[in-house]
Amino acid sequence: MTRPRLSICIATYNRAGYIGETLESIIPQITDEVEIVIVDGASMDDTSRVIKSYIEVCKKINYIRLPSKGGVDQDYCKAVELAQGEYCWLFTDDDMLKPDAISAVLNEVSKGYSLIIVNAQIMNRGLSKVIENKCLLIDTNEVYSESEMEPLFNRVVSCVHYIGCVVINRDLWIQREKKRYFGTEFIHVGVIFQSPLPAPALVIAQPYIMYRNSTAQWTQRAFEIWLFKWPTILYSFAHISEHARQEYRKAPSWSRLRKIIIYRAMGAYSLKEYQKWFASKDSSLWWRLATLFVAIMPACFVNLFLLSYLKMIKKEAQLIDCLENNENNIMNNVRRKDR
Repeated sequence: MTRPRLSICIATYNRAGYIGETLESIIPQITDEVEIVIVDGASMDDTSRVIKSYIEVCKKINYIRLPSKGGVDQDYCKAVELAQGEYCWLFTDDDMLKPDAISAVLNEVSKGYSLIIVNAQIMNRGLSKVIENKCLLIDTNEVYSESEMEPLFNRVVSCVHYIGCVVINRDLWIQREKKRYFGTEFIHVGVIFQSPLPAPALVIAQPYIMYRNSTAQWTQRAFEIWLFKWPTILYSFAHISEHARQEYRKAPSWSRLRKIIIYRAMGAYSLKEYQKWFASKDSSLWWRLATLFVAIMPACFVNLFLLSYLKMIKKEAQLIDCLENNENNIMNNVRRKDR
């Protein structure tokens, strides 16, 4: 049997409402050079039934349902281990490929890149509205040599938290350290940037992915993930200069306070998080008072104020969409978290 050139690796958990659409966008583009590997982290909904219905019409799907939930990082590792392709596209279980996406990537994998980053179009949850035409605002493909890790970092760090944009050489993934990134939610970022790549990286300008905004399963953990896990992993890459990494230090700042206000508006920050992360920390009085004040403000009021501000002044479409989608769930989140 000829080895596939590309394995589309999907880690899924409780996505019965989305993964069917995802597979419908992939399967018509499948060729003999492509396989789909799905690792299911013991879903408790109808995910298994939905996937099996597609296996009946596409024999290129390799579906593995794990006996217990291990976490997204471990599940993607398992998918890559099971993959047969020379390259692995670490795709998501709720987004969609646009037409010609697979052929475009296949045209590039033969050129020996260590890494390919695929641009994405950001959509609302129902895929009925374009929020941003491109995640990466570039007009032509860009190639970064092995010695240009820092320029690559600076270019893609704004979108690389989204794992669906990553196409990586499988042998490179297998060879690199992974266990220390288990539990970070961003194992792909650790694998990519832990050390210089052995071959050039390509960034594709055309958005071949429709990224579904506001469907992350970690909304309730967003505060810890984005305020602590994300900056910690980015700041850990010692071969990236201090100047490039300093934005991701966890020191108190007005920019960081703004993020905390956003998570209060989303119902992801409350007195519980304040007590865990800030109350007993060795930080300045102004920081403790500011973070406490945000924690006790009514989340519904913060959400309304922030939405009004963003719509009238900042016009940050992606954040506005997140807040609007979250608005109906805020009070339930606050009641649950403040018990």
